[in-house]
Amino acid sequence: MELDKQVPMKLRVINFARLFIAKIARFFFSIYYYNDGKKIPPITSDVLKLPAIEVARKIRQKEITSVQVLEECIQRINDINGQLNCFVENRFEKALKEAREADELIRSGTKTPDQLLQEKPFLGVPFTTKDCMAVKGLHQTSGLVSRQNYIADEDAEVIRLIRAKGAIIIGLTNVPEVCMWWETHNHVYGRSNNPYDTTRIVGGSSGGEGAMQAAAGSIFGIGSDIGGSIRMPSFFNGIFGHKPSRNTVSNHGQFPSPSSDFLHSLLGVGPMTRHAVDLKPLLEVMSGKNSEKLKLNEPVNVGKLKVYYQINNNAPLTDPVDPDIETALLKVVEYLNVKHKIVAEEKNIALLRKSLAIWFSNMKTAKFFGSYLMEDYSFLSIVKEILKNIIGLSGNTLIALFTALFDYGGEQFESPKYKRYLKLRDELEKTFCDMLKNDGVFLYPTHPTPALYHNEPLLRSMNFSYTAIINSLGFPSTTIPLGLSREGLPIGIQVIANHNNDRLCLAFAEELDKAFGGWIEPQSSK
Repeated sequence: MELDKQVPMKLRVINFARLFIAKIARFFFSIYYYNDGKKIPPITSDVLKLPAIEVARKIRQKEITSVQVLEECIQRINDINGQLNCFVENRFEKALKEAREADELIRSGTKTPDQLLQEKPFLGVPFTTKDCMAVKGLHQTSGLVSRQNYIADEDAEVIRLIRAKGAIIIGLTNVPEVCMWWETHNHVYGRSNNPYDTTRIVGGSSGGEGAMQAAAGSIFGIGSDIGGSIRMPSFFNGIFGHKPSRNTVSNHGQFPSPSSDFLHSLLGVGPMTRHAVDLKPLLEVMSGKNSEKLKLNEPVNVGKLKVYYQINNNAPLTDPVDPDIETALLKVVEYLNVKHKIVAEEKNIALLRKSLAIWFSNMKTAKFFGSYLMEDYSFLSIVKEILKNIIGLSGNTLIALFTALFDYGGEQFESPKYKRYLKLRDELEKTFCDMLKNDGVFLYPTHPTPALYHNEPLLRSMNFSYTAIINSLGFPSTTIPLGLSREGLPIGIQVIANHNNDRLCLAFAEELDKAFGGWIEPQSSK
């Protein structure tokens, strides 16, 4: 299908006006938040700085105890949560009981360390997950006031799998309302703050988890991603996050649950970690029986990979990529050439300009987004709720209501234009498949800017196009931190591979973690 070669003049004018307004707003945001940021306390525990697999090894070898690790996580959460508001519910008492049981199993000697590695590789390791994932006995609000009393009666499948391998769930982290915005804020728990600068966003929807991992509040985290909800928070908070290939990790136990098989293919559950080496063993557990088709233990020689990259997607209403991010991507290209003699090929995939239109069409279903917000769902009821919000009487956030209004309009499910964008998606997916095959990776910005000020995404709302399109195509993608911007905020890129070639992304992440330093501890108060 032929793609329009020129952006319509009307859209150019709108985008120019938007960028102009956004720049003026940025100036006022910088004044409003001047000297308002708070620094988090330093990480005093060396254990909290270790990879999860190393923490697990130390526990198995009796070098440390699970109780010790858990108590240090609890202390760290108590130290940081006042500034970050990323952790929303704990199960500390039950977790301590489970940690004591793990330590007793190890002390009993009924299993050797090697047996424990095979049977329970994460025995005694504390982790957290976002508040849309069911954890038995804990709330599952997804940031909705109407669900603030809902208690999950079973674990989500991925939580069950991780716990079966010995890991200990210690609590839940914050999300945006209904997990459908890329700033984490709701009227149940409030707004989460970035550990590198508390005046900045943590991203969404796994935003609380991103902040939790960056600040070392738990040993690893679990997120979910339908438009960038693992990768954007990982990017904004300077950690690693992996969105797996479509239909490889179970979505059972999430709210909202995808209403069709097609939406299930867009949504992916994956690990969020400070260290790249943790991604593969966690994904192996989380993917269950599907781990076989991912061939995660098949060796990957990064030096033999074909590498492609693109810096801007030129999508309408999307910001150009920040110079610091562009420089970081090009440094990776240079590193690959010097270290591995890889000559990365720059691409200009024109269909990426349609990223937003494709994703929005893919997200359309017979069920409207607003039905999650209110029982009496109609255009008038949304407008009424927006008016109530303006005077402080609504339980819903303004952005969720505007999202519902946007979803109510636009192209409808199964309309001719909807079907046209499905065909464009298929065409773009084929373009990538033909390019990547089984030995290629694509380097691409995770997001065009570092973390914005709170509420600033309202003026740059379509910047998630860089991650969303990858969900539509079903490819695996790993966000990789590459240092800090001139403002001291995390920057990085995502690496994308063909279907079920997650191992290429993960190997690439490990390579760049060693080469560029990976996660950097947030500057703290001394």
